[in-house]
Amino acid sequence: MKTFTDYLIEYAKYHRDRRNIVTHMIGVPIIVFSVILLLSRPSLEIGAATVTPAHLVCLMTVIFYVRLNAMFGLYMAALFALGIYLANVTLSLPLIFWLSIGLSLFFIGWVIQFIGHYYEGKKPAFMDDLIGLLIGPLFVLAEVFFTVGMYQQLQKDIEEKAGKVKFNYS
Repeated sequence: MKTFTDYLIEYAKYHRDRRNIVTHMIGVPIIVFSVILLLSRPSLEIGAATVTPAHLVCLMTVIFYVRLNAMFGLYMAALFALGIYLANVTLSLPLIFWLSIGLSLFFIGWVIQFIGHYYEGKKPAFMDDLIGLLIGPLFVLAEVFFTVGMYQQLQKDIEEKAGKVKFNYS
């Protein structure tokens, strides 16, 4: 299995334009939330607990993340828990409104992503390797941390292999 840093380096190779990274910081969370939202409606009662596909998908994803990097996995677990909580708030809406919100967010998130890749001039990473769909949220979280000066060694390791982020657009 590749390491956490290996996955981020491979993903980063498709994301070296600052505009693309910014669109991902908006689009990826919207897409992730829309998936959680859309998977939150079907449910199964198991004793006193209600289990949804969103719970199962988030749990499996967090296990993958924790195996890659425990700290990032825990951050993502907290973000997924927030997403599940917010999705549960919408469950009281009529089905058509809930579904419209979920599908609209999904579509909007992807439009934002493809705008970013237009600036980048490269296709999305998941088109070459579907694991990119799982690595995208980790990449966004890492970029947020880099923006506030955290995990500088990780940023340096990524930039050594993927290249520096471009800020000058001419």
